[in-house]
Amino acid sequence: MANEVSINELEQAITAGDKVVDVREGWEFEDGHVPSAKHIALNSIPENLGEFSKESKTWIICQSGGRSMTAANYLEAQGYNVVSVAGGTGAWIQAGKEVSMEASN
Repeated sequence: MANEVSINELEQAITAGDKVVDVREGWEFEDGHVPSAKHIALNSIPENLGEFSKESKTWIICQSGGRSMTAANYLEAQGYNVVSVAGGTGAWIQAGKEVSMEASN
């Protein structure tokens, strides 16, 4: 099972330049997401495996932590270096952290 990390750990990882992938639906992503997050909807992960690395860590986030854990477990089983963010974007917003409203990338 993939590791679960806190939003504070995620914030430090973003500062360090780590990759963040938001697996929510497009409309959810556009309603507000972690700055620098790349949007790859959960159901499109299998055809986007090239976006993930087996060496450097990718931080997976959703709204509350369920879909990101599903994605992280799937990716980890394929040999990718990933973690799931506990509490997700909801916890990020609730903590008063910066939110981006830019469209899907």
